[in-house]
Amino acid sequence: MGSSRDDLRQFPQEVRQPVGFALRQAQLGGKHRDAIILRGFGGAGVLEIAEDHDGDTYRAVYTVKFAGAVYVLHAFQKKSKKGIKTPAADLEVIRRRLRAAEQDHAGRTSEGGRGGTGAGGG
Repeated sequence: MGSSRDDLRQFPQEVRQPVGFALRQAQLGGKHRDAIILRGFGGAGVLEIAEDHDGDTYRAVYTVKFAGAVYVLHAFQKKSKKGIKTPAADLEVIRRRLRAAEQDHAGRTSEGGRGGTGAGGG
């Protein structure tokens, strides 16, 4: 959703590979061992995978709330060195994109669409 696909492509290769693997596992109905449920989003449908590389932390947040679809909601490099909490601005991006994913998925299913991976797009 949004710029997530492009943002993910900006991650170092050493980060993209495990994140991509986690997303593929989600597409196949599984859960990566390092994926954690992101609190504040009403259950187990929003997950986060975090990877450390060269002293930086990269995060990808995705949802598996919708049958047949995995939407990448946000991919970002955590800037703050203080604490592990996801910054409020990033949480707002995730909330906004989750609403967009809900609308997108509803449109796909009402049109007899095929679902799929919502990693990119507008």
